[in-house]
Amino acid sequence: MGDLLNMPVKTEVSDAGAVYAWVERGGVELGFHPADDERNPRGGSPIVYWSVDDVDQVRERLLAAGCSHHRGPLRIEPGRRIAQLIDPFGTVIGIDGP
Repeated sequence: MGDLLNMPVKTEVSDAGAVYAWVERGGVELGFHPADDERNPRGGSPIVYWSVDDVDQVRERLLAAGCSHHRGPLRIEPGRRIAQLIDPFGTVIGIDGP
């Protein structure tokens, strides 16, 4: 698919063997997680990640504002972590940063 859109698909394999794939265009990263009944159920919506300056600080602010924990924080590469929360409407949102 990436070749058709002239966007190279980047991939990474986790220790558990799951493949994470993503494309980048104009500073926007669009990632694709494997379906997983617990974390990424089939039919779920895509997760939008917001770039933040401090994952821990923003996560705490979102929790205090009514979001609930979903996943993480996870270190995905040196100097970069992500976390997922569920907003009060049930939407999973992600934050990405140091």
